[in-house]
Amino acid sequence: MRCADRIAGAALLAFSVAFAVGALRHYTYWGASGPGSAFLPFWLGVGMAVLAGMQLVGAVRSGVAGPAWLPRGEGLRRLVVVLAVTVAFVALLKVVGMILGTVLFLIVLLRWLEGYRWPVTLGVAVLAAGAHYLVFTYWLRVPFPVSALGF
Repeated sequence: MRCADRIAGAALLAFSVAFAVGALRHYTYWGASGPGSAFLPFWLGVGMAVLAGMQLVGAVRSGVAGPAWLPRGEGLRRLVVVLAVTVAFVALLKVVGMILGTVLFLIVLLRWLEGYRWPVTLGVAVLAAGAHYLVFTYWLRVPFPVSALGF
C-alpha cells in the first residue's frame, strides 16, 4: 500500500488512543445510574483504534510503496492554499467573527481556488453562513465569536 496509508494509519491510531484515554481521564465511565459521559467516547476511541490498527497493519504488510503521499505541481499548490486559508480563518476568527469569517473563507476557496463565477460564489457563501447561523447560533445557542460589526 501507499506510504500515505501508513502515515494516516499511525496518526489515526495515536489520535484514537488519545481520544479514549482522554475520555477516561476527564469524564466518568460508569455512574450510579449506568453509563457515564465517558462511556461512548471511550468505545468510539477503541473502535477507531481497531480500524486504524487494521489500516496500519495492512499497509505495512503489503510492502508496496505506491505513489508519493504528497501531491506535486498544481495539487500541491491547491493544498497549500487550502491550508493557508484555513489557518487564516482560525487566526482571524475573533476579529472577523464566525459568520463573516465563513463568508470570506468560502469566497476565497470558491472564487480563487475553484474558479466559480461571482454570483455562485456569493450565493453559496451567504447561504452557507446563513445556515450556519440558523443552526448553531439561533437554534442550538452555541456562542461563536462575533465581529465588531455584531455578527
